[in-house]
Amino acid sequence: MITLIFTALPGLLLLPILISFIFPYIFQDIAWFITAVRFGIRIRRSVSKTPAHTVVDMFLEKVERHPDKPFVLFEEEVYTYSHMDKLSNQAARALRKHAAIKSGDCVAIFMANAPAYIWIWLGVAKLGCSIACLNNNIRSQSFLHCFRCSRAKVILAEPELKDVIEEVMPELRKDNVKVFFLTKTVISEGTESFLDKVKAASDESVPKSLRSFVSGKSLAMYIYTSGTTGLPKAALINHYRLLTACGMFEICKVRARDVVYSPLPLYHSSAMMIGVHGCISKGATLVLRPKFSASQFWDDCRKYNVTVILYIGEVLRYLCNVPKSDDDVAHNVRMAIGNGLRTDVWSEFLRRFGEIHINEFYASTEGNIAFINYNNTVGSVGRVGRFDKILHSYDFIKYDIEKDEPVRDAMGRCMKARKGQPGLLICKINSMSPFDGYAGDEHSTERKIMRDVFRKGDAYFNSGDLLTVDQQNFIYFHDRVGDTFRWKGENVATTEVADILCIVNFIQEVNVYGVSVPNHEGRIGMAALILFDEEVFDGRKLYAHVRDFLPNYARPRFIRIQNSMDITGTFKQRKVGLVKEGFDPAIISDPLYFLDEREKKYVPMTQTIYEDIKMKRIKL
Repeated sequence: MITLIFTALPGLLLLPILISFIFPYIFQDIAWFITAVRFGIRIRRSVSKTPAHTVVDMFLEKVERHPDKPFVLFEEEVYTYSHMDKLSNQAARALRKHAAIKSGDCVAIFMANAPAYIWIWLGVAKLGCSIACLNNNIRSQSFLHCFRCSRAKVILAEPELKDVIEEVMPELRKDNVKVFFLTKTVISEGTESFLDKVKAASDESVPKSLRSFVSGKSLAMYIYTSGTTGLPKAALINHYRLLTACGMFEICKVRARDVVYSPLPLYHSSAMMIGVHGCISKGATLVLRPKFSASQFWDDCRKYNVTVILYIGEVLRYLCNVPKSDDDVAHNVRMAIGNGLRTDVWSEFLRRFGEIHINEFYASTEGNIAFINYNNTVGSVGRVGRFDKILHSYDFIKYDIEKDEPVRDAMGRCMKARKGQPGLLICKINSMSPFDGYAGDEHSTERKIMRDVFRKGDAYFNSGDLLTVDQQNFIYFHDRVGDTFRWKGENVATTEVADILCIVNFIQEVNVYGVSVPNHEGRIGMAALILFDEEVFDGRKLYAHVRDFLPNYARPRFIRIQNSMDITGTFKQRKVGLVKEGFDPAIISDPLYFLDEREKKYVPMTQTIYEDIKMKRIKL
């Protein structure tokens, strides 16, 4: 028997090595799956009864456990867990007394990043109410649209936005809306001050009975989409979804002793849902900044001893564009969590700022599916694991770019994309992966639902994103539906073309899109560029670059030089206006260039060239 054990022992020891050789990522997949399942079970238990165990309860547990630990660091101010608790109690009592807020109501917050944003939210939540996280960059009709979606009757605004409020005050008065500014005295007619009322209120605990009805399905907040293709939509975020968002810090192994840096706007899901609530779930410290600054980013990280940074969109690219410094690697940041990071920027960021673990994820505010790159594979947003489809039923389906719709077979059913082929990500809507839609916008909600996908009666969430899966089951973002365009029978991904153009040394920023050409089929490539300071556009150099790196159909035929890029508050590029303006020099004042094959360079665009293209005297 002993001989048999000693004979088998080497084989047993070698078995994990053999398994990992055959399935190189199996143990990482298993570890991720176990973490996700454990966290999911814990969250389900938290919301399985009424009242649910919400983020507020998690916060109060941390207050009791370490009241004097810093929760929020803001400029030179330090807010402990206990301090934030008392401020939120005062805010709750002030809202009940002076704004007549009752359980189930919604309060709109219209302000930039500040600790008050967080203690107001906690105070509102303690009352069993919800908040509308209004983008502080919206104005006029866009503001009214977003505010009315929430059906709130109270606005808490920072004084710096007084002019914006006054512009829409007649409409707000019609709707009997109460406006409070975060000031100690009244600063505008028809409004009230709020900070004085908070100071006068008791900081005693708010009775839990006020939120005794709150369940996992109860509304917690509205977070708005960026509005890149129209007016923003108010995504419904319930308490279960908030708790689920905390799973990002769980999977990334954020610790209680971590200091998390968030220069992202609190009206956005990454900062609020992941950053604020993730810190609460772990009992960590959050560093807030009023607004992102590339030049101050690393100084802040050193000042506050930051160990985890949050990013979104182009933030890390902006950091890579800051002049190099001897202090580039002088920091304690060990991890970055975010999404929208291009592969070239990813590699450059690591080369320049050191071996920081990048936790790139894929998700959307309203979506019912998310991936995370737990393997630290450059460029990937996650993996199609061997076990994750037990949790979520998702697929990548074929998509016709030209018709702008999914490909369906003779039976009207969608067809799955092959590995290596861009496919539209969809996820089945069920109790495990719910889709709550948008407030007051049934049309937009229905548009995000695909029906009769694989069988009659099924329903899937349409992500609107094209992704690819490689042979090792790594997932890569390809492009947004609508951003991808078709020219000469070929599909062109704008993100891939932008990555290629960004390599050119005089180009700082790129926005690639497809434009219609009179009397031609499809859309042809065009790029809006911002040049580095002191640099000039070199049409011959750019021509040689696109010729070497891009197939003929993907080369931008038109270049537009801009001084600034039109972006959303979360650094997403707006393309709709650019697409509408096209390449007509008669209506565009920016410098325009045309790819001239005969001259082998980009030449200044003229009205004559435009007319020749229109009349097909110049072949594209």
